[in-house]
Amino acid sequence: MDIKQIQELIKFVSRSGVNEVSIEQKEFKITIKTTQAPTYVAAAPVQAHQQTFAAPAAIPAAISVSPPPPAAKDESSNYITIKSPMIGTFYRSASPDKPLLVNVGDEIKSGQVLCIIEAMKLFNEIESEVTGRIVKILVDNPSPVEYDQPLFLVEPA
Repeated sequence: MDIKQIQELIKFVSRSGVNEVSIEQKEFKITIKTTQAPTYVAAAPVQAHQQTFAAPAAIPAAISVSPPPPAAKDESSNYITIKSPMIGTFYRSASPDKPLLVNVGDEIKSGQVLCIIEAMKLFNEIESEVTGRIVKILVDNPSPVEYDQPLFLVEPA
């Protein structure tokens, strides 16, 4: 990703009203957060090289770029991670008076609703794409989640 693409991404984030956007590719990870500080800080992929750019006053945002974390090899490598498809607020039930959709140890099927993510006043049902057993729930109820944030660990059937 070159500097022009990063600048266009910053402008897009600023206009869209989104508070944070993260993009991860092979060589680098970039996170753009809107703040009141009118500066950008960007680092080149993998090489710890940093550049500072003066930001236009109308586009307050901060960028942090870091290499992706190394893949950990442990017992969780046998599990499938179900990730958030969007930014929003994570809920484990359809409403406060309803039972939880899934719990640790529950058997799940492909297409089964696992949680609700509320984004811009829309409540989106997040369905499983795998069949298996819930091993761990990685997010508390209710809490904000980011795009591609891990939500559940599933042991495939």
